[in-house]
Amino acid sequence: MSDLAFVLEAFRFLRPLWLLLIPLVLLLWWSVRRADRRKPMLAEAIAPHLREALTVGRRGRRRLAPVDSVALMLVLAAIGAAGPTWSRQPDPFAAQSAPAVVVLEVTDSMEASDVAPTRLERGKQKIRDFLDLRAGARTALVAYAGTAHAVLPMTEDPQVMVPYLEGLSPQVMPREGARAAEALQLAQSLLASEASTGGILFVSDGIDAADVAALNASPQPVAVLAMLPEGTRDRGIDSLSVPVVTVTADAGDVRQLDALLNAAYRRARLEESEQPWDDRAHWLAWPAALILLLWFRRGWTMRWAVLAALALLPGAEGARAEGIADWFLTPDQQGRLAYEKRDYERAAELFTDPLWRGYALYKDGQYKAAIEVLDRVETAQAAMVQGIAQIKSQSYRDGVRAFETALARDPDYPGAAENLATAKRIVSYIETLQEGSDTGEDTGIGADEEVYDNESGSGEETERPATAGAAMLTADQWMTTVDSRTDEFLRLRFALEASQPAPPQEGTEP
Repeated sequence: MSDLAFVLEAFRFLRPLWLLLIPLVLLLWWSVRRADRRKPMLAEAIAPHLREALTVGRRGRRRLAPVDSVALMLVLAAIGAAGPTWSRQPDPFAAQSAPAVVVLEVTDSMEASDVAPTRLERGKQKIRDFLDLRAGARTALVAYAGTAHAVLPMTEDPQVMVPYLEGLSPQVMPREGARAAEALQLAQSLLASEASTGGILFVSDGIDAADVAALNASPQPVAVLAMLPEGTRDRGIDSLSVPVVTVTADAGDVRQLDALLNAAYRRARLEESEQPWDDRAHWLAWPAALILLLWFRRGWTMRWAVLAALALLPGAEGARAEGIADWFLTPDQQGRLAYEKRDYERAAELFTDPLWRGYALYKDGQYKAAIEVLDRVETAQAAMVQGIAQIKSQSYRDGVRAFETALARDPDYPGAAENLATAKRIVSYIETLQEGSDTGEDTGIGADEEVYDNESGSGEETERPATAGAAMLTADQWMTTVDSRTDEFLRLRFALEASQPAPPQEGTEP
């Protein structure tokens, strides 16, 4: 579904009674226009050529009059007061893109160089572009050849996926082949644990005909990025009924795929009655302001209309005179604009709502400030973000307490129980290291080393040399960090997984 079609489907008014003013405005406009029409002078009273020369204003009757701009401005104000909207306000604690599983074909055919530099390398580049476009949405990575493997489970940190993505090559895959149906089944299992509707993106240069039916019948949205040069066809890809996008030199293919996978997610978001609608009334303030410029012309002095328009303009009561944007947008609306541009520092300065301000500080990496601001909000959402901020600032036990608070406020809050369990595993892991560490009087801690909290007093403070510029890992990835090369690690892991016996199918004896 295109963006325009989606907007038209979701469009509605929050305060439709204000639209009743439009017929009244049009009636007043028609009355003024009708009264402006002058009766023609009697032909017998004066000669026709003299009458034409002495008549003033006849040629200008059809021109734009002050009442026309007044009527248009009042109509815009009435529509704005009615509250047009076509989307709900974004949840600051939920990703704005659908969860997705990227499935990459890693076969010998993907090393063909007809798509520079190779089909596989270009596919990896497109996946990185896809991750950047989704701005922190939950994404997993699956690789397949003769077997399918979950390279990385769902994560919100795209930087974590990059080294694993770079380590993929046909040499790390344990078996030759191209079992797309097996990869689809694995991707579906990863999406099954997600709370919202997700999608699956295949990056492939061909689909086996035996796997076409499985992809066409998938209950989750599936899209395919065909890594084929222009003019090259594949029988399996041509037989698919799911959307197929051919790789392009620019980012147009990635944007199209993201829109396709997000369509079902955005529709599901519209049905979330807990999230308020996003009032777009302020959009109509700009054309109304442009019409006001006509009032600098001589003769356009219907001042009562200006007062009426200002009374109807949405958000006028909250405007401040600190800048032009303050005439039309509240501080929180300006903060939203900065937030959507990913200027989180500016957004934190603009937001007055503590929930949004705290989340903007968190996104900007100001974890301690975010925790302090969110103390003002006694909701499960606020406690959830506090917990994540505590984890990222390495205050793991405080993170445990924050997740426990979130569950106390809302036992069913999505992800709170899982994050609490992960935080407890981290604390237990650290305490185990501390209990097994050597204690000594002469052990020093350098200025460039990180020390994890040792609230329990178990063993020596656990040290880990800090790595300048290293990306922050999520909890599960921090616990499973490996020191070996990524490609070698993946090769060994995939070989081990391929050697395991397949789980018994339903209805059969193990």
